[in-house]
Amino acid sequence: MSNPISPDKMAALIEVRDLFPGLDSKSQCSRVLEFLQRGFMLSTFEGSRHLDVYHCPARILQLRAAGHNIITHWVTVETESGNPHRVGNYLLMRGEVQHAA
Repeated sequence: MSNPISPDKMAALIEVRDLFPGLDSKSQCSRVLEFLQRGFMLSTFEGSRHLDVYHCPARILQLRAAGHNIITHWVTVETESGNPHRVGNYLLMRGEVQHAA
């Protein structure tokens, strides 16, 4: 891939994945939220490959519904096969959780 993951980001991905085992949506949301709370951006590819979150957009929607202010930056990344793909890159905005109405 054209955008390698830094060693500190990779270490955080592995630590968070191991901290919240399980394949249910609650475990996946916990992994995504914990990783974002550490101040990293998370792409859909990173979530799939390194956090065992196979539908990152759904988990982001669930976290937003729970009041977390997560923004999406659209980026184009190159896959291992050399093809470009447009993916979401998610960032948790700092501040209070907004409670859903």
